[in-house]
Amino acid sequence: KVRDCPRTPSQPPPDPALLEMLRRFDLSWEYGPCTGITRLQRWERAQELGLSPPGPIRDALLEHQDNPDVTYRWVWSGMGA
Repeated sequence: KVRDCPRTPSQPPPDPALLEMLRRFDLSWEYGPCTGITRLQRWERAQELGLSPPGPIRDALLEHQDNPDVTYRWVWSGMGA
């Protein structure tokens, strides 16, 4: 299950392809743990450590920085359920 996130009425849901790209980033352990930080913080930490995180991830996070569905990694319970 994906945790529900409040969204302002003017804020459309993110594109499913974008969410899939972010999900893959979330599940890529090569960029370090993601607990307790935003996706952008994780991306920046990986960059500082020389781990070469994907540029399109950063671009998407900056473009949608006011959308919590994009900014934060949500915990999926029962992966694949």
